[in-house]
Amino acid sequence: MESNRREIEVMANILSSNDRQADLNRAHFRKSNCLAINVIGSPGAGKTTLLEKTLPLLMLNMQVGVIEGDIFTSKDADRIAAYKVPVIQINTGGGCHLDSKMVNKVLPEFEGKGIDLLIIENVGNLVCPADFDLGEAFKVIVLSIVEGDDKPAKYPVIFRNAKVVVLNKMDLEALTDVNMDNMRQDILAINPDIRIFEVSCRNGNGLEEWTSWLKQEVGNYQNN
Repeated sequence: MESNRREIEVMANILSSNDRQADLNRAHFRKSNCLAINVIGSPGAGKTTLLEKTLPLLMLNMQVGVIEGDIFTSKDADRIAAYKVPVIQINTGGGCHLDSKMVNKVLPEFEGKGIDLLIIENVGNLVCPADFDLGEAFKVIVLSIVEGDDKPAKYPVIFRNAKVVVLNKMDLEALTDVNMDNMRQDILAINPDIRIFEVSCRNGNGLEEWTSWLKQEVGNYQNN
């Protein structure tokens, strides 16, 4: 019992330290008039592909920066760099999530670049990133429908903490046993205020609606 108590205290201290830095990051974003979002999803959900399809539509109206979080390699950052946007890779070296201090260390790389929207793609995971505030304005979940309609009920914390969920790979719906009604109902039962977008990065369906909403969020943030 004593060991469990110490583990809880250590975790509480870690989260407290992270939250203090997250507040500083948030103040930095506010001062810079930069909307920061935290994109979270399982490995293979299509987070990076969604960014690749979203960036060309956003870049017509604003300056976008990207932080790529991964355990190892710069493969995702290399993909994003092809779109000629400022991008920084953070490798956690085994950690299952980004934290606010990691993000803070790379923020100077974006100074003077007039970033309107900073997209932070977190390490692929639906559990660990849920507890770590990075200073973002809100969290975005990318959920591939082929992961199964049970995922929202199995991982409720991240859905409770998110503002929006992008249901990706809708073009594969007919090839799966996913029950979309159950998935939507479970998501809204956990978080009635969450916004749901259904997209296919393969055929482009739903991307314009998602991107238009994101543009509006940037505008609302910068005008407040």
